[in-house]
Amino acid sequence: MGKRRQGNQEITSLTKKQKKHLKDFGEQHPFHDNVVDKPEKTKILRLPHRPQHPEPNSEEDSDEELQSAYQKLLSTMIQGADDNSEDEESDDEDDGEEVEGESEEEEEECDVAEEDLEEEAGETAGNSQNKVHPEKTSGDIEEKEEGEFTDKKNEAAFCLETNLPVEGEENMGEQEEEDMFVKHQEAELSEEEVGRILQGSKLKTQVKWPKLGTLQCACPLERFPAVRQLSSAPLPAVHKNLEANWCLLNQSFAPEGGAVTDVTDLQKELLGLMGTYRDVHFSNSSPLKEAKEVQSAYCLHVLNHVLKANTRVLRNNAKLKETKDVNVEFRDRGITRPKVLILVPFRDGALRVVQTFITLLEPKGKIMDVSNKKRFKEEFGVGPGESPPELHRPDDYHAVFSGNIDDHFRIGVSIMKRSMRLYSPFYSSDIIIASPLGLRTVLSADGDKKRDFDFLSSIELLIVDQADVFLMQNWEHLLHVLKHLNLQPLDSHGVDFSRVRIWNLNNWAAHYRQTLVFSAIQEPQITNILTKHCHNYRGQVCSKTIPKVGSICQVLVQLPHVFQMFQSDSFMDQDARFQFFVDKILPQYRDSVISHTFIYVPSYFDFVRLRNYMKKEDISFASVSEYSQRSEVSRARHFFQKGEKQFMLFSERFHFYKRYTIKGIHNLIFYGLPTYPHFYSEVCNMLQAGVREGDGSVSFTCTALYSRYDMHRLAAVTGADRAAQMLQSKKTVHLFITGEEKNS
Repeated sequence: MGKRRQGNQEITSLTKKQKKHLKDFGEQHPFHDNVVDKPEKTKILRLPHRPQHPEPNSEEDSDEELQSAYQKLLSTMIQGADDNSEDEESDDEDDGEEVEGESEEEEEECDVAEEDLEEEAGETAGNSQNKVHPEKTSGDIEEKEEGEFTDKKNEAAFCLETNLPVEGEENMGEQEEEDMFVKHQEAELSEEEVGRILQGSKLKTQVKWPKLGTLQCACPLERFPAVRQLSSAPLPAVHKNLEANWCLLNQSFAPEGGAVTDVTDLQKELLGLMGTYRDVHFSNSSPLKEAKEVQSAYCLHVLNHVLKANTRVLRNNAKLKETKDVNVEFRDRGITRPKVLILVPFRDGALRVVQTFITLLEPKGKIMDVSNKKRFKEEFGVGPGESPPELHRPDDYHAVFSGNIDDHFRIGVSIMKRSMRLYSPFYSSDIIIASPLGLRTVLSADGDKKRDFDFLSSIELLIVDQADVFLMQNWEHLLHVLKHLNLQPLDSHGVDFSRVRIWNLNNWAAHYRQTLVFSAIQEPQITNILTKHCHNYRGQVCSKTIPKVGSICQVLVQLPHVFQMFQSDSFMDQDARFQFFVDKILPQYRDSVISHTFIYVPSYFDFVRLRNYMKKEDISFASVSEYSQRSEVSRARHFFQKGEKQFMLFSERFHFYKRYTIKGIHNLIFYGLPTYPHFYSEVCNMLQAGVREGDGSVSFTCTALYSRYDMHRLAAVTGADRAAQMLQSKKTVHLFITGEEKNS
């Protein structure tokens, strides 16, 4: 690079293209000669052989012809000038590439070690989609909506108003009288009962099931008692179209060539609980074990609900066609058609849901008719050259970030008999599968002109899958969607009000909606979904699995763990935590002798607050968050490992999306306990990664802050028994030591 800069100034002023020509031919191209008064290229305008002479009185026409000829000549001159400018722009781009190359080489001098470079270079650009950019959502709305595709060709074939049932389904009314689906839909509530539901007073009981564990049940109305033992929730009646395949529930994730496992005990308990139409929160859906079983179970429940509802409408269509009685009414639908909303964090989750639908609906030996299936696989699947490289990451990371991890999507699905239509318009769909961000861009905010939420007015079944991942994206998007569920629509959308259920007309749809929430952890924000946004008249069931052994047992480094408790007034009181850290914890590590202090911050708002404080106090620190560029991360890791920066601020979301190993940690501070309990052991084990041979004298420390509102996180880290003792003890400091034969 230095040799190219040598030489006289004339050569350095040449572009890359000119230098290449000078090297090949020994002289510059004549095009680039500085010629004074360069003659312009002559353009010949060919006139027609038989020109049509204008009439004597048509002076205006002759002027127009002369003007058009002049414009043609002028356009040729402008075109030639544009060609020259394009050549100059291309040369400038070449020069720009050289300058960028120089800057990249200079930047590599301050990069991290070779191992870290390989780790970063192995990541694909697709991982940038994991970042949360709430400030860019408005621009994304326009881009997505302009190119959004919806299938409108098959509208008549999947229309509920005009279709009739297939043979054998006309007289199924007597069989459905005892079905819980019919009982739930036809239950009538009084205004007094609705008032009691809104007051929030509930009768709470507790029961234990073999697989789901301890279940906490709450029922707002006495005439709908809480769930009892397993026998009180048998498997629900399956629709006729699902009878043949429902036992193949686990076929979608069975290994190739391997045997399909039968319906598991966990799935049977979940199906029985879902069949009661109570709200369910299952907080032990690990991505490595239970997540696939859970997804298959709720897919069966969704199809069972949609098929029963559609069959009922089609059967009533046939009755209305045959009857002559004008006063006959069939209240069998909501104001809008969408019945089910499934929220998943990534496109890969939507792909697996649709694949499970096809597996359950497809007849044996036949191919199911699925509209726009090829397009769906292209947009929601992963192409042959798009698969990410094999990175050295934990198993749970690969389980969460497998396939297409785009988090901005929405798709409508309509089902008619044994056919399925993908990309159906929302108001013609039975099921909507979306991410919170994908729906947020449609719902928009108050005051926006292009906003629509009427399609969510008659949702009867809401599923929030992988709710813990939504915490790592943008929780506000999920809350925004929940606030717009079951609202009174602003337009009728062509509905026949004589077929609409009374409780939909009374705006009581929220009390008949079943909500299913699945997560891998117990978190107050997730539990808050059911307590604040769910008002099902049949009550709620929440699983409470408290681990007896905490993740601290997975720490392999010999390390003293100091847990310090601070007083707080509420779960959202972040001021008390900040003041305790600034007054009690940070002064202990500000001595210049102490370095390599790593601060783990779960909340991004706390991360920004600490970063601003440390800048104001002129503290030597580096920071890494989910918004950091790759070059910023590399420099921060390098400076921290070499000891040039005393502190490193590290956000939890960055660890969730990247799982980098930070080297050079000697002192570890958990500003708050991690959201995921295994993150605690992962971060603690990083201390051993930066130790080299001969550094045996290095001593490690670990400090963790907690309050009495961190009970779930504390129990997941230390174990339930130890957490209970720590919260009940009068002492505010507790010490544990790992890496020895016996933990104290």
